[in-house]
Amino acid sequence: MKNVKSDIKNKKDIELMVKTFYTSLLTNEIIKPVFVNTDFEKHMPHMIAFWSFVLLDESGYTTNVFDKHIHLAIKKEHFAIWLEHFEKTVNNLFEAEKAEMAKQRAQTIAYTFEKKLEQIGKF
Repeated sequence: MKNVKSDIKNKKDIELMVKTFYTSLLTNEIIKPVFVNTDFEKHMPHMIAFWSFVLLDESGYTTNVFDKHIHLAIKKEHFAIWLEHFEKTVNNLFEAEKAEMAKQRAQTIAYTFEKKLEQIGKF
């Protein structure tokens, strides 16, 4: 019998997605150093709030995401790694409309961040 995945429906699903994603991402030795000084226990509620805002239209997230990441040692090659882990996480856990939206939004975020970092001469 085929295991049928559900769509992203609530904050609990968002929390699973975000925690699973960062667990996966931090296994990658190329991108791991970017997050060496990140306090994930403190940062996790903000990431869950962000994705709840993006995917579930929950209010309360008003922080400028780009500004919060500009200090990180992000390199051009990190974007493909970040997206690969994000999309793999979503595909492994969920399917349907919100899951597709999550992947589309992640692609938009990665593209926007990369272009902004290029514009300010970060790489």
